[in-house]
Amino acid sequence: MSEIILINVSGRDKPGLTSEITGMMAHYGVRILDIGQAVIHDHLTWGILVKISDEATSSALLKDLLFRFHELDLHARFEPVSEEDYQLWVEGKGKARYIVTLLSRLITAEQIARVSGITAAHGLNIDNITRLSSRPPLQARETQAQACIEFSVRGTPPDLDQLRADFLQIAGELNVDIAFQEDSIFRRNRRLVVFDMDSTLIEAEVIDELAKEAGVGEQVAEITELAMRGELDFTESFKRRVALLKGLDEAVLAQIAQRLKLTEGAERLISTLKSLGYKTAILSGGFTYFANFLKQRLGIDYVYANELEIENGRVTGRVTGQVVDGQRKAKLLLEIAEKEGIGRQQVIAVGDGANDLPMLSQAGLGVAFRAKPLVKSTARHSISTLGLDGILYLIGFRDRETI
Repeated sequence: MSEIILINVSGRDKPGLTSEITGMMAHYGVRILDIGQAVIHDHLTWGILVKISDEATSSALLKDLLFRFHELDLHARFEPVSEEDYQLWVEGKGKARYIVTLLSRLITAEQIARVSGITAAHGLNIDNITRLSSRPPLQARETQAQACIEFSVRGTPPDLDQLRADFLQIAGELNVDIAFQEDSIFRRNRRLVVFDMDSTLIEAEVIDELAKEAGVGEQVAEITELAMRGELDFTESFKRRVALLKGLDEAVLAQIAQRLKLTEGAERLISTLKSLGYKTAILSGGFTYFANFLKQRLGIDYVYANELEIENGRVTGRVTGQVVDGQRKAKLLLEIAEKEGIGRQQVIAVGDGANDLPMLSQAGLGVAFRAKPLVKSTARHSISTLGLDGILYLIGFRDRETI
């Protein structure tokens, strides 16, 4: 009668170990049902689930393995598995699978304890834990460090909304970001990323910078803040702010463009996306002059923003054409995706303001980046602790796989 045995091995890693041990098993005609390996700081944890044809063969194989493990100074444990338990395990693999991504400047035991506690409380079992970020140097400064741990979990949570709310709560308490997404074929198969510009790709709100030069900084900043919090209609607030810029010298635009500071991680994110064949777009409620400046600097494929009207070298206080508001952004996202032959689930949208919520909801992966509370609580995913390149972790890329 055949036997199913789980073999767990631990000890210092050695080159060729897997080849040698499976070679010994091959001599006995063993069937491999499952196998997994992890190495942390040169210490190996190796597991293999095997089916052995009969009891006599099993006894001989385990004796040979024990002897060799002893020679190699490896610890081994053998555990028989019943056919009933194996069948239950096989059936369990059909359950829904999710990815929980923990992003922080530094990973702590408390963070992992709280995240894993919530997954357990909602009936999810952790199958794998993977570090996506590089090994952190001991002397790394917290303000420059970035770390990411990915949990692959399995199960059917009874209340997804409550699960997300629980993650959001501890994210605020621990100053971390926690993303929860279905582990689908689309996760590492996105093809288009669309960005808001102001306070997303760049650290400034350009209209506030223009207003400072025009001497109306405080008035415009107050209106901007109301709009970003969703307390004022974007189109109306935009027209009011632009009107205050009337008479501004056109030369000021070039001066501001030159001093724009890119958001942390923006260049790394976009250069990596370009190398992987992604299309990129800026969908901005700001101005085309600055969006086109970034297009040239970063190699963006599409730009849609507002055209600031200028006559006789002066800003008129008006824009030409249709205002790019929240609904317009969402529509443009779908138009670009259709033009590129890309499904909506393959689109990533990134923004920080209330007027970005429509496009975030249309994308397969919508990310509220360093967003206002209303936006952060409404969007399905958010990043506040790391730079824009933290998005690479959400789509499953390790640091060693990026530029």
